[in-house]
Amino acid sequence: MSSEQSTGPRRHRDQGEWLARFADRILVVCPRCGGRADVTERPGLPALQYYSELLFRPRRLTCAACGASAEWEAAVRGGGLVAAQLGGTEEPFFLRPLWLQTRCAGHVLWAYNAAHVDALAAYVGATLREGGTGATRAMFPRLPRWTKEAGHRAEVLAGLERLRTLSERSAPADRSDAAHEHGDHARPYGARYFRGGPY
Repeated sequence: MSSEQSTGPRRHRDQGEWLARFADRILVVCPRCGGRADVTERPGLPALQYYSELLFRPRRLTCAACGASAEWEAAVRGGGLVAAQLGGTEEPFFLRPLWLQTRCAGHVLWAYNAAHVDALAAYVGATLREGGTGATRAMFPRLPRWTKEAGHRAEVLAGLERLRTLSERSAPADRSDAAHEHGDHARPYGARYFRGGPY
């Protein structure tokens, strides 16, 4: 995905990237102190070949403030690893509320990390959006309608700026009042991973 600026409309070209592209580091609410914790890949894994692998790789939750930590591994079913289900206001590995949530246009606007915020801002801020490759898991076609409407553009961009600011903060007192469980889960799609490997 990329955005281009010129003297004409602000342009965004969708390259068909998945939400998984932004799942390498997910900022969540710490289960112990309520501050910001990080969910990342477990250290020492082989180099990533495809972003979709991020749905299966072992994860670690860590909080720099209070020292909380936890480990996650994908379940195994029928000889394959069961994919985490991305989407919604709950992080899919440890089921923690996302740290980056804010109330916006009568809804909750969320993101996984600062890079995700930047990608959303480039899309929402564009006045000319060029369609993607038709990839079935592409992120931008799956965004809620209200985030794409021109009438909400200024409000959504302001919400994304709040999320960008939150991404730089970590204390429990910095937590957004929207960053709690909403019962908002991704739709299951049952992907499994059969490639052999050390994880």
